[in-house]
Amino acid sequence: MQNAAANPGPIRSIVGKAPHYLNAINVSESLFALPFGYIGMALASHYSGGAGWPGWSTFIWITLAFLGVRTLGMSANRIINAREDARNPRTAARHIPAGLLRPLEVGGMAAVGSAIFFVSAWQLNTLALLLSPVAAAYVVVYSFAKYYTWLCSFMLGLALAIAPSGAWIGVTGELHWPPVLLTFAVAMWAGGFETIYGSMDFDFDRANGIHSVASRFGIRNAIRTTRVLHTLAAAALLVLGIWMELNVFYFTGWAVAVALLIYENNMVRSGEAARIGAAFAFNKYISTQLLLFTVLAVALPFDGFFPW
Repeated sequence: MQNAAANPGPIRSIVGKAPHYLNAINVSESLFALPFGYIGMALASHYSGGAGWPGWSTFIWITLAFLGVRTLGMSANRIINAREDARNPRTAARHIPAGLLRPLEVGGMAAVGSAIFFVSAWQLNTLALLLSPVAAAYVVVYSFAKYYTWLCSFMLGLALAIAPSGAWIGVTGELHWPPVLLTFAVAMWAGGFETIYGSMDFDFDRANGIHSVASRFGIRNAIRTTRVLHTLAAAALLVLGIWMELNVFYFTGWAVAVALLIYENNMVRSGEAARIGAAFAFNKYISTQLLLFTVLAVALPFDGFFPW
């Protein structure tokens, strides 16, 4: 009886560690990138003559594909960076360094995420399935980038930016230029914030040979780089709305996103770690509200910029 209590079965062990599994892959941070995936989905449906809704089956498989590939990428990141995380005071409390999860358990999460992703791509269409190994490989490989190049922030941005193009392919079975522009915008947005976020490890990175924009060019230049990238993101989102002839609701969301980006960049201009961490939360507001206004833009039954 005592041995049974001390050694719970595998199912009970997995259930008991469920919060650790979810926290290890930062499920809450899916709110940053998932809305852009749904924006790609809504715009693809609109492009194909629909009203922004591709149907429940497509919606569910796109959602599962996103969650699967994110689980794969984050799990791989935690395993690949575990030794470095253990040495870095900011990341030493992560699940593998802290002993809350074993690398084998996190590897199991990666395997499950991969399976969900590939099955979802298979259920969507042929092109999604053919491209799924490329996406899966990329979200694993980018975690090595910080050991070799200061462009690692841009590579992370592109990993997140796969979502809208992937969702577009999931709906249409094809890739067109509008989702490529949206992917560029998301890459600039995410890569920009990751550039300044990486400055929180400035001292550690320089002491341990970890590459980043901040460790290569300094924190002030990292902040300037973030502003440039976010300006490019805002410009790309504006061009996207004009190109697809979206109405005033989309441009309202765009204006709010720009205002939040300006506020976010003002928050981090001092380079203080506490302010950078606080600004990080604004990303989910940017993407979520833009999704809301994009859905309104493609769902409401009027053409042109204004409803009259």
